[in-house]
Amino acid sequence: MTAQELLDDAAFLSLEHQLHLGEVLGEHSWDVDLALGRFAFRAAGEGAGPLLASAPGGELVAERVHLLGTAAPGPRSWLWSWANPSGFGEDTTDLARWLRDFGDRHGVTELTRPEVPFAELPGSPQEPTGAVGVLLDAAKAASRRWTSYNGDAGGGTRAAFLLDHPGFALPAPSAPRVARVLTERLLGPPLSDARRAVAAYAGWRGLQQRWEPDHEGVQLSGPQVEVRVSFDELGRIAGVHAQSSPA
Repeated sequence: MTAQELLDDAAFLSLEHQLHLGEVLGEHSWDVDLALGRFAFRAAGEGAGPLLASAPGGELVAERVHLLGTAAPGPRSWLWSWANPSGFGEDTTDLARWLRDFGDRHGVTELTRPEVPFAELPGSPQEPTGAVGVLLDAAKAASRRWTSYNGDAGGGTRAAFLLDHPGFALPAPSAPRVARVLTERLLGPPLSDARRAVAAYAGWRGLQQRWEPDHEGVQLSGPQVEVRVSFDELGRIAGVHAQSSPA
């Protein structure tokens, strides 16, 4: 297994979770207390989403917060939380340590090295936000935890978290949402294997897959969903057509 394969596996479902998180939170602020293992969102202004708007006092606290690491502009590197000299608690770094063991078992060195230069990550991101995106998506595919948040840790450094809360679970897939996810992700970093990425997303979302001869296209289907994805001669996604199917 490679880090790039994990990124392909995570590409579409990671985006869908981030779209969903933005919708249910709306306008918000956040704070984290790593000593207590507490991560909270608070409603901000009139634009709070339904999850925050219905939360007691306009505050929603994650059931678990997992600090994966930080990406800093000075050294231009990612530092895993278990290697940080600040010495964060085991409750907030246990998932990062699990990922280190996963990397050991599967040969994904980006998950095992205490510090990883940006230039040695897939796609060689130039900025902390790009590095955080790479490591978060790899972590999501490996751990099957999908809701992430990254925030300003000062001095241009970004801190990356995975968060657990039942309110972050996705609703059942719909034709418009599947089409949006497949289309919008194409504006992001290039996929190494688009067919693998689509197959992984369909598997995560419980959609049936009917691949055409020579894998020129695939029909994804489920309750209320029919989506056809076509590929060009280079294996890139060439088109997405979706319609609601009969109940």
